[in-house]
Amino acid sequence: MVGRIDSHELLKRILQGTAPPRPLFLPIVFSHAARIENLPLRTFLANPTKITQALRQVRAHLRSDGVTCYFDPYVEIEALGGILEWESSETPLIRWTRSPVRGDLPAGLHSVSEVITRGRVPVAVEVIRRLKSLLQDGCLLTAGISGPLALAAHLMQANRESVGEAEISADALELASEAIAAVAKAFLEAGANLIFIREELPASAMRNPDWASLLATTVNIVRFYQAIPVLLLSCESQSMSLAFQQNLDCIICPVLSETLPVMVKGLAKPAPANLGLAIPVSEMAETPPRFERFAADFRGLVTELQPAVITTSGDLPPTADLRNLNKLGEFLIA
Repeated sequence: MVGRIDSHELLKRILQGTAPPRPLFLPIVFSHAARIENLPLRTFLANPTKITQALRQVRAHLRSDGVTCYFDPYVEIEALGGILEWESSETPLIRWTRSPVRGDLPAGLHSVSEVITRGRVPVAVEVIRRLKSLLQDGCLLTAGISGPLALAAHLMQANRESVGEAEISADALELASEAIAAVAKAFLEAGANLIFIREELPASAMRNPDWASLLATTVNIVRFYQAIPVLLLSCESQSMSLAFQQNLDCIICPVLSETLPVMVKGLAKPAPANLGLAIPVSEMAETPPRFERFAADFRGLVTELQPAVITTSGDLPPTADLRNLNKLGEFLIA
């Protein structure tokens, strides 16, 4: 690639709509840090001091343009009143004080004005503030929020396989849109430079006529704070085409697949700074020679598609090998 360029300079060019000379390399490495502190994920997520300490250690060993300050798909659900039952799993179950009837929102939800003071939202805000003060090497601070469809589906007790337009009510979408906008604003005011917006639903749900306008509210807030909104699409391939058709003012970041290059070429040429690529987290656990084959294909795709941002499809699990990420980073950041 073109060599070492200041991360904030790259961010500025992307915000101006200019194709950067190299992509920002911002893999999502958050819960991996719980392993450094030797803490259960549930305990780690609630402790800003432990999170800050561990992420500073990750930063020292990861070749990237930034640090993931907070990334948890349940942060908004808990802030709205959901109860997380962890049991022995690293993935909690969600329950409510009063179980909702399918098709209805749960009763007793917290108001949107309360969301930023509930659950672990204040923890995430505190981590961002501390890292902004402590990290003086010019790195970018990133955080993740849910997309309106992903959060509304959680609220409606729908899952990725079965959800469709009819299963997500207008009330759920409106509440989800307002909640994620409030959480995003809190993260941005604390100092976040880039917000990952996770949508994990099939293309049928993204055809909802309200989806783009509801997402645009959060995108506009992120842009107002001179930060980058990245739509992380961990869903079926059609969703990328639908997302591009909406003319959203964000970086659309689909997960790498064998068919992705063909799909991108089939689209109307994207603007120079609105395409991202997400590396499947499964590839980071691979060993040679499989990883070397992936890395070679990855370098070719980056050269061909010239994305503005490269990240991962989700949070790296504790089993992932950071050395694999660094090998990819060496290609991008000289």
